[in-house]
Amino acid sequence: MPNRHLTAVDAVKFGPSKLPSWIAQTVFGLAMALLMIGLRALIDQVAPTSGPFALVYPTVLIATLFGRLWAGIVCLIVSFAWAWYVVLEEAWSFAFAQDSDMARVLINFLSCCVVVALAEVFRMAVRLREAELEESIDRRRWLMAELQHRTKNNFALVASMIELQKRRQENPAAAEALEDAANRVFSFSRAYAQLAVDDAGRQEGLISMPDYLEDVIDHLAKASFDENVQVTRTIAPIALPREQAVAVGLFVNEALTNAAKYAFGDGREGALGVVLDGTAADWRLEVRDNGAGTAAPTDENGGLGKSLMATFANQAQAQHAIDLTDAGCVVTLSHSTAGKGARGG
Repeated sequence: MPNRHLTAVDAVKFGPSKLPSWIAQTVFGLAMALLMIGLRALIDQVAPTSGPFALVYPTVLIATLFGRLWAGIVCLIVSFAWAWYVVLEEAWSFAFAQDSDMARVLINFLSCCVVVALAEVFRMAVRLREAELEESIDRRRWLMAELQHRTKNNFALVASMIELQKRRQENPAAAEALEDAANRVFSFSRAYAQLAVDDAGRQEGLISMPDYLEDVIDHLAKASFDENVQVTRTIAPIALPREQAVAVGLFVNEALTNAAKYAFGDGREGALGVVLDGTAADWRLEVRDNGAGTAAPTDENGGLGKSLMATFANQAQAQHAIDLTDAGCVVTLSHSTAGKGARGG
């Protein structure tokens, strides 16, 4: 997790990776001292010898905070010695023009040493706190990843148990209902699997829709459709929040399940295509088939699928529509930040 605040700046890290730390600190300390000398030279044009050590304090403070302790010490020695030698009343000499100048120089030097010490203590405290926060964040990420992994495994276990129960079921209607339930659980499972991958290496809290929908569609194509039905998909590289992505996946699950039952339930040949395009803010999903269309048989349980699709559309904050014609069926699900909501079609 990158640090973005000012206290995280470390000038030493900007140097070549193979450069020893003490050399990088020395270079930064000298650079800050030269900066102070340049500013002092400008001030001397209008107010010579005034406040000879005034600029040393902020310079050594900055050098220590952003260049570490040795940079602060180097900056202190160079900038203080220059101010003493050039700026004091006895210019270009370390001699004291007045007896009080010795005490003046000593007090200023000790004060600068205190500034360097306090700056280093503060810098170390900030670094320690950052390390503690990073460790805490890493631990929370690990715990979340572990929770997601176990949740995914639990979903897979539930799906396996449902599948086992379906095989033992002699009632065709009950077996079909169990298969639908297993497919829905599988959609949940794949969403959690993709979320774990994304948190580990991509966008935190988001699910990659191409990877997720590919899994869901492949599973349903093998489990619910005959080989004479060609199932295609075109999924845009969109990443959606977990809740929205799961709702879209479950919507696709219901749309394909209904197509397998009613559009191609009589064993006819055909094609079904799933297309998701747009952006994370404005996207449109389309499931189109050239199956039985209006000639498809009705089923008293078919209302459940449509009801679930309306529920999933609402969860996805999207609008859905079902267009049934003689040429087949087109199911759409669209989301736009300009008009959130879901309405049945």
